[in-house]
Amino acid sequence: MAAMAHETRCHYGEVPRELGGLPVEPGFRIIADGQFLLRCASGFGYHYVPGAGITIERPNHADPDEESLWLNGSVYAAVACLNGLYPVHASAVASGGQVYAFTGPPGAGKSTMITGLGLRGLAMFCDDTLLLDLSDPQAVIALPGHKRLKLTDHALALTGLAGEQPVGAGTGKSYVVPPAGDVREPLPLARLVFLEEGPSAQWRTIEGAERFVRLADDHYTQDIYHEAQRPDRAALFAQRARLAQQVGMARLVRPLSAAGFAASLDLAAQRLGLPIKENQL
Repeated sequence: MAAMAHETRCHYGEVPRELGGLPVEPGFRIIADGQFLLRCASGFGYHYVPGAGITIERPNHADPDEESLWLNGSVYAAVACLNGLYPVHASAVASGGQVYAFTGPPGAGKSTMITGLGLRGLAMFCDDTLLLDLSDPQAVIALPGHKRLKLTDHALALTGLAGEQPVGAGTGKSYVVPPAGDVREPLPLARLVFLEEGPSAQWRTIEGAERFVRLADDHYTQDIYHEAQRPDRAALFAQRARLAQQVGMARLVRPLSAAGFAASLDLAAQRLGLPIKENQL
């Protein structure tokens, strides 16, 4: 965590137009020579050099909301990957010194689930991106997130919360204070739950080879990881096999209705064995 804080120091200036001898046009990114360069179509630019931190190029009439979204999204993921961390597209809560993460495609309800569990007393661990430290072969350690909790209007209606302020940059989301606070220390990852939409709340433990298959995350953070670390097929297989063996996995169907959402929270808390306060949702 100290290393990430050091590597994500920011200052403003002009970013290069090429990296590794290759031009980078607006709207594209590249990882080369151990560095990361992102040039956004809006005019923002981000250049990370190990040990030197991040240079941000801010265009005239810049949208500060867009600046933070890129910085806390693709740029942070690239810095993490170049420093050997493994990203998972997930939001998570912490309980009993362990992390319970919820993953799925955009719109699956990851942030909504951890907010609902937060209303029942469980602290937020991360929102949207979960970073794993795999340096210890005996443990999968999760690093606490740096992002603020963001919810859509639909999620605000389901949870009964009010947004602090709009996220901006056309996201249609609002920042929300985690109802039970957040956790700031690394903890072992206990369970990874895959969210799906369906008519009724259902839970199924994932076993065997399906665990391996489920780890083929197609989120942009995985693309960045592959660009940064360039694992060969054998290394990638060994990595996924290890996660499949060491991390428990399950599938949770989450209805989108208010009653169905509450039922899915009940089911998740029961199956994960999470100690929660009396239902507030």
